[in-house]
Formats: sequence, structure tokens, C-alpha cells
Amino acid sequence: MSGLILRLSGVLQAWGERGTFHNRDTGPFPTRSALIGLIAAAQGRPRTQALAPYPHLPGNPSHHNLTFTLRIDDPGTRYRDFHTVGGGYPPSKRLPTASGRPRKQEESTLVSHRDYLTGACFTAAVQGPAALLKDIAEALTTPQFGLYLGRRSCLPDEPLLLSADSTDPVTELRTRVPLTRTTPPAPTDTTLPTTFVWEAPPPGAHTTYPDREATSEPADFTPHTRSHLPRPLWLTTEHLPAALHAGPRPIDALTTYLTGAPPCTPPPSPNS
Repeated sequence: MSGLILRLSGVLQAWGERGTFHNRDTGPFPTRSALIGLIAAAQGRPRTQALAPYPHLPGNPSHHNLTFTLRIDDPGTRYRDFHTVGGGYPPSKRLPTASGRPRKQEESTLVSHRDYLTGACFTAAVQGPAALLKDIAEALTTPQFGLYLGRRSCLPDEPLLLSADSTDPVTELRTRVPLTRTTPPAPTDTTLPTTFVWEAPPPGAHTTYPDREATSEPADFTPHTRSHLPRPLWLTTEHLPAALHAGPRPIDALTTYLTGAPPCTPPPSPNS
């Protein structure tokens, strides 16, 4: 299968897993649901059609044919913000109670807590049918709707699409794609332990039991009937070459990669 490579980096990111009402959480890394939503936005698909198959492509593929492998370059720092709504308005404009009547003045302000990741960076390998990936790559290059990293206030950095036609994107993550990390390696470091998140048992895995289960398989994106199914995930620590570190100006290393960087020789994986 062919593959794309995406770089998910920005000032703020928010990958909600269990957010409800006034408390909006964020997971430690991008969810499958959010990545599929990002792709659907680029293609100009409304929420009601975001999960529909692609009848114009060979084999009638859908989002079920996509597999995501994440590399956590930098986990970032969790940041909590809060918003208020409904305060200071006259009775006719106050937020309603469950019965539909205006709230009392002393109860009119509601506080919403929202969690974000700051300074985080993730690199994703997207695998699937070649025709579907080509369609996705074209959409990400000229998106129809605005793209964001989980929430509309979280805009992605450039470049977002690092490779549109990788023959082995997972190996690219291990050997070529620059690693954006705030803390540089020590002069004596030859490898950089890096967390990978897999949607299937990783190569060389000694067990098929997942490390965790996330409710991240989208079943319906329609606003009032949103629903997700559980999906198993495997987490491994891969020891990447220290030479992959992008340095203090990641854009320089990314530019070199985009113009054809030579591959690094990966050290033996502890999982193999």
C-alpha cells in the first residue's frame, strides 16, 4: 500500500476523547476520528457526508481502508483555558434553563474548561489504496474547508503534507523524516527514544493484546448524533538515529527532507 506523511504541529492542538458539555479534554496525541475529520474538511465534505465511501474511485474505498501510524516527536505541554458565556446580559438574552426560562442573574454565567496541547508535534504515516491517497493528497494541497488540529482555534503549521507518494511511510518515519523536538540530543547520544502509536500490532510485536483502547473510530459525524466506536492501539518505543533531530530551526531540516535527504540507518529495533 502507498502512503502519505503528515506533520501535525501548531501553537495549540486539541484531540478530544471524552469531552462533554463544559469540560473539553484533549488526548496525548491525534485521534483517528480527528485525522479523518481533517481529511474530510480538506475534501469539502460536510459532516453528514464525511464518512461516505468514494464511489468515483476504484474499489469504492472509504475511511475504513486507511491506517494511521503516529510518531510522537514532542508531546508538548498540557494547557487549560476557560471560557465564559452568558454573563452580563439582560433577562431576555440570558442562557435558558432546562425548562426554557432565562437563568437567574447570579446563575447566568457558565464557565467552560478546555484543555490544549502547546508545543506538541506529531508525524503521521497514512496508508491505504493508492487512488484514495492521491485524492487525499490533492485535497490537502488545496483544501476546500479550513484545516485545524482538533479545534477551529488550532491552526496547523506548514508544511502539513510532507510526502504524497511514499512507498514505505513507516520506514520514512524511522529513517528520514526530521524529528522536531524541543530538547536536543546530548553530544554522546546516538539514538533518540521515540514513542510510536500503531493501529495494528507493530512489526515484531510479541503479543496481539493492545496497550490501550481509544474511542476514536468515527461512526457518525452528524452534529446531534455523533458517535464513535472503540479501537485498539499499540504503543512502542523506537530508537531513532540522533541525526534525525531537526535542530533549533526545524524548517531548515524539513526543507532538506522535502528536496531529497539521504536516509539514516536505523538502529536495531528492540521489538524485532
